[in-house]
Amino acid sequence: MKNDPLTPYGNKPMVTPIVSAVNYQYTSFEVLRQITDGEIDGYTYHRDDNPTVRTVERKIAALEEAEDCVICTTGMAAATMAFLTFLKQGDHLITFHDIYGGNYKVSLILEKFGVEITWLDALDYEKVEDNIKENTRMIFCESPSNPLVKTIDIEYLSKLAKRNKIMLVVDNTFATPYHQNPFKLGADLVIHSATKALGGHNDLMAGAIACSTKEYYDKLWFTRQAIGTTLDAFSASLLERGLKTFDIRARKMSENALKIADFLDGHPKITKVYYPGLKTDPGYKIAVKQMRNGFGGMLAFDVGDTQEHAKKFVENLKKIIHAVSLGCTETLVCLPVLTTMLYMPLERRTTFGVKLNTVRMSAGIENIEILLDDLKQSLDKL
Repeated sequence: MKNDPLTPYGNKPMVTPIVSAVNYQYTSFEVLRQITDGEIDGYTYHRDDNPTVRTVERKIAALEEAEDCVICTTGMAAATMAFLTFLKQGDHLITFHDIYGGNYKVSLILEKFGVEITWLDALDYEKVEDNIKENTRMIFCESPSNPLVKTIDIEYLSKLAKRNKIMLVVDNTFATPYHQNPFKLGADLVIHSATKALGGHNDLMAGAIACSTKEYYDKLWFTRQAIGTTLDAFSASLLERGLKTFDIRARKMSENALKIADFLDGHPKITKVYYPGLKTDPGYKIAVKQMRNGFGGMLAFDVGDTQEHAKKFVENLKKIIHAVSLGCTETLVCLPVLTTMLYMPLERRTTFGVKLNTVRMSAGIENIEILLDDLKQSLDKL
């Protein structure tokens, strides 16, 4: 312990120190050699590594039961790093319409550099096999998906990927490691927008890539070091703080989401509810198979028949907050076609099930009666 830079006096602080140093003094050329050769866990420059960041990486790796983890500046940086590291000109990527809309922008960049992309509906994940080509190198998915919480059989995709020597990357932001560990289902990489449930308090931005092998970690570390997406120490400290209450928050968000889905399901002013915890949901059986401790804190629903109905519903809410992002202590709602999917052309936004009147909700940790009362009073005014 006395050699640990975070515990210089032999006792361990309750909170990981925020090491804001950009560079580090070398005590000798031999120490420099040991650090650069990877023989000791030392530090040279913040873009390479940081002791505060490294501590949090290990904690997220433990949550996902991963070999290691790379933390970066945002969730989109994490996804982009995975694409840049493991795809090259002439490669083929299979992904789904049902992923966060920001990935569409990244897809345009990938195509500019010669990566071919096939888009499928998450409900048609079994069609992946029909779309595999000789140059297919990666399958990228979310389960549950954003925003319609569609579930994909990750184990099915994993077996298919392994037979064809294809990398499977799973965005686990919606499910979180409290409900799902994609590595147990055969994933190669697991991505998080740590801005969301892992952080949980609307006060930091971060991305994480958990790795099934040290080789994947080394390659992603190289990309992060090269392009400079290393997270700052202060944000890493906030993320570590969020992780301390993560399990408690995730459990409460899931409990609230299920009760809200039950309340909305069959309500005369709600035309459809999307939540994998409902037995009537198309992905219920898959969710039961691969998720645990509930079904997550995310749901979606269609209000009335028009976008005006959905807008009035949101405007009438008094406790539930109209805002983007998700996975935080407060319950949030937004209209995906006007927010999270703005990155996509209008004609693409409604091609895979999202409607103009679809509302996405991230359940928070409030008293459930407060949330149900707010939903009821807002719907009563329509």
